[in-house]
Amino acid sequence: MAKKKDKVEGTDDGGGRAEGTTAVTTAAPFTDALRVGEGFVLAGVDPRSTPAFDGDKEAGKAALAAADEELDHLQEQLFAMSRAGGSRRVLLVIQGMDTSGKGGIMRHVVGSVDPQGVELTAFKQPTAEERRHPFLWRIRRALPGPGMIGVFDRSHYEDVLVVRVHDLVPPAQWKRRYGTINTFEKGLVEDDVTLVKVMLHISPDEQKARLQERLDRPDKHWKYNPGDLDERARWDDYQEAYQALLERCSPEHAPWYVVPADRKWYARLAVQQLLLEHLRGLDLRWPAADFDVEGEKERLTGL
Repeated sequence: MAKKKDKVEGTDDGGGRAEGTTAVTTAAPFTDALRVGEGFVLAGVDPRSTPAFDGDKEAGKAALAAADEELDHLQEQLFAMSRAGGSRRVLLVIQGMDTSGKGGIMRHVVGSVDPQGVELTAFKQPTAEERRHPFLWRIRRALPGPGMIGVFDRSHYEDVLVVRVHDLVPPAQWKRRYGTINTFEKGLVEDDVTLVKVMLHISPDEQKARLQERLDRPDKHWKYNPGDLDERARWDDYQEAYQALLERCSPEHAPWYVVPADRKWYARLAVQQLLLEHLRGLDLRWPAADFDVEGEKERLTGL
């Protein structure tokens, strides 16, 4: 059954959703459908599936566009509350194999909100300076401030993925990092950071097709990196590394969400809805005026 969209009425002083926006109606929230829980097996997730959404590509694109207004509204409320002393912030972590669609998430989901309220960090290979510090040093420096939506394109999880697959440090060292990450993220949650951790799960066949497209189209050559094939050759090792981190770093307060990513339109919709569901849960409201509103109206009338 195709999903219908319900009109949602907002209020001037809160309520989360802007008047006239629409919400995707599903049998279960995306947070429930995509959450990594006990006994999770990555290999058992169909990368072409569309959990929590029964519509087709066109319906998915329409749902994505329809929710832009609400997402923008909630992001503005989050920012406004920080101007009144609020400490809440959101951190969206995006992980995935090469060509899994991270760039599309940045353009079609993150790009739909006011850029002044977003802090985007794309983590690359550590610099010489970063290597002189503990692995979380550069992560802490990039954390979003109050009222902001922080977005990590790759993250601290590279230090139990790439480091493990390429044997860059002794196994005993990267194994200790799971516990270090859990302690770090627990501290973030206690410090009013809402974590939304997303793995974009792509199939090897779809990745091959996307790499082929980058080679076939001159307008996509700039996206191609010969090193992507070296990483692809280690596909099984990466899947094993992802399975381990999903098992060890998905506690109740900071769970992982695995988003099937072979269908780009679905991955974008799913990440948008995950972000929306978390923002709705923050009970965001417009801060009360700290001045005499009626008095200021009178002053304005007389000018």
